[in-house]
Amino acid sequence: MTPHLLNVVDLAKQAETGVNVDWHLRDAVARTLDDLGHQFNAAELLAAYVQGLETAAQEAARGRAAYAGVLQTAAGIAAQRLKRRD
Repeated sequence: MTPHLLNVVDLAKQAETGVNVDWHLRDAVARTLDDLGHQFNAAELLAAYVQGLETAAQEAARGRAAYAGVLQTAAGIAAQRLKRRD
């Protein structure tokens, strides 16, 4: 796992305890897209980031709906912003 993905995982853990992480989640995804977008292999890095979020959401235990929901939201935000860039 990369630090970018771990940041979102930490936010997902906070969401499980009832913390509203929406703004922090959107900020974390935006910063990650900006950071990775300046790399030579940006397309591959960004695709791997979205895939990592989706995989983590799918692997979340069934009883962790808030956790999985945050990861799915992050993946959706990232994918949506990537489409806007194209």
